[in-house]
Formats: sequence, C-alpha cells, structure tokens
Amino acid sequence: MDTHPPHRLTIRIDLAPGIRVGPGKIALLDAINTAGSIAGAGRILKMSYKRAWDLVEELNANFTDPLVSKAPGGPNGGGAHLTESGKALVKHYRDIESAAHTAASVPLRAVSRMTKAAG
Repeated sequence: MDTHPPHRLTIRIDLAPGIRVGPGKIALLDAINTAGSIAGAGRILKMSYKRAWDLVEELNANFTDPLVSKAPGGPNGGGAHLTESGKALVKHYRDIESAAHTAASVPLRAVSRMTKAAG
C-alpha cells in the first residue's frame, strides 16, 4: 500500500497563442452543464458572474463552433447549455487527462517520493 502523500498532474493545453484550455475552463463547462446557466455555474465554482461570462465569451470566440449556447434572461428565465462542440471538448480534455495520468503514474510516484513531504 502506497502511504505517500497524494500527487496531482494538471493538464493545460496551449492550442495557439492566447488559446488555452485547462482545469478551470473545463470545470466551468462542467458546471454550466450541471447548473444550466452561467450564473449557476459561477455559484458552483464560487466565481463571479462576470468572470464566468468572460470565460464563456473567450471560449466561444476561440473555437470554430460555440461551446456554450446562451439564452437571455427575463420573465421566462434564460440559461445556458453546452453545445455538441462543448461536450466534445470536455470529453477530449478528459481523455487527454486520463491518458496523461496513466502514462505519468509511475514517474509521478517516484518524484513524489523524492520530496520532503514524503519523509
């Protein structure tokens, strides 16, 4: 049984200058999928509505197809949901993350054992 402290591998994908996807943006997309709105996703992530909105705008602007479809608020509500492209991005990111964790598990444990925290 491995008694060493947990280690973590974080994946950030730099697709082009200024176009990055990492755990924060994927968490936002997941939260939008769960909450059905950008405001609700912000609440889940303890992120301001403006920050969540800005990140969604950035994501939508940087991909060929929008990742999030938004409906304006009003008397009938509003909301947001992931498009097929948004769902595909989350799936591809999770696949990359899983493959990286599998490939790196042995060296990560070795590096973790080298830290003072492992003592």
